[in-house]
Amino acid sequence: MNEQSRSKRNQNNKKKKSVGKIVLSIFLLFLLVLTVAGGYVAWQVYSDLRATTDEMYEEVEEQEEHTARTDKPVVVDDGEDPFSILLMGVDTGEFDRQYQGRSDTMMVITVNPNTDKTSIVSIPRDTYTEIIGRGHLDKINHAYAFGGTSMAVNTVQNLFDIPVDYFVSVNMEGMQQVVDAVGGITVTPPLTFKIGEYQFVEGEPTHMDGNKALEYSRMRYEDPEGDYGRQHRQRQVIESTMQKVASLDSIRNYGSILETMSSTMRTNMKFDEMLDMFSNYRGAVNTVDQLQLSGQGEMIGGVYYEIIPDEEINRVQDYLKSELEL
Repeated sequence: MNEQSRSKRNQNNKKKKSVGKIVLSIFLLFLLVLTVAGGYVAWQVYSDLRATTDEMYEEVEEQEEHTARTDKPVVVDDGEDPFSILLMGVDTGEFDRQYQGRSDTMMVITVNPNTDKTSIVSIPRDTYTEIIGRGHLDKINHAYAFGGTSMAVNTVQNLFDIPVDYFVSVNMEGMQQVVDAVGGITVTPPLTFKIGEYQFVEGEPTHMDGNKALEYSRMRYEDPEGDYGRQHRQRQVIESTMQKVASLDSIRNYGSILETMSSTMRTNMKFDEMLDMFSNYRGAVNTVDQLQLSGQGEMIGGVYYEIIPDEEINRVQDYLKSELEL
């Protein structure tokens, strides 16, 4: 890719601070726990956090020709470089699945310390795009099934022509276990529907254990907004879960929470990088923009795909490059 100059441009998108803050907390989670703990067995917490992040660490193999930041890698220890994260919720573990799974939730998060802003772009799971490493077009969530994290990262980099500096993935079973570990969550459904044994009523705050939260977040076919509505409910579950994780009650139970996350979450962030991010980038969570990559559903060869127009891809590409100062 040709070298591009960095620029700083502001975007005027609708801000949804609460959800954005919590989604960003996915990768700051352990540091938030450490901070809230303060003097509460702080050294033991610190040691457990380091051990947990070591267990979660996973390298990403990049396709060199699709590496978007070629001039220099991102550096977070000085708090000046914007960076990006691919957040993935994978369906490994759902219905007792033991195979690789698919990344049914995909969000690109950018964090810019110079504008003190975070952005979150949601990608429809059925987005029709080139799967890097396979040489053909398919649903974007199949990249993870075909080649794991590396293929998913490279495919997203190619779609938006940006670097993906970090990733965080969590499987569906893991989210269920985390919800149980924090004692359940409370969510207000945006619509009324029934799935399995569970009934949800629009506007009625509902306490959910892990299994109920999983059912709530995965329903798609009865939602008039389809996969877009499903993504909204997934963000609700993430928000409520992370709020509970960061609470003092959960700090007292941090051991079981970390144990669950160490087996169900993966990231290429090292512990020291997380410390730098927490120290240098906290101001960026005060302003959060959310964007939705949008297209039209279409049947191709008897298979449903979400076809994203070129102008829509270009719109999101330009926005992300601006946020990353590329």
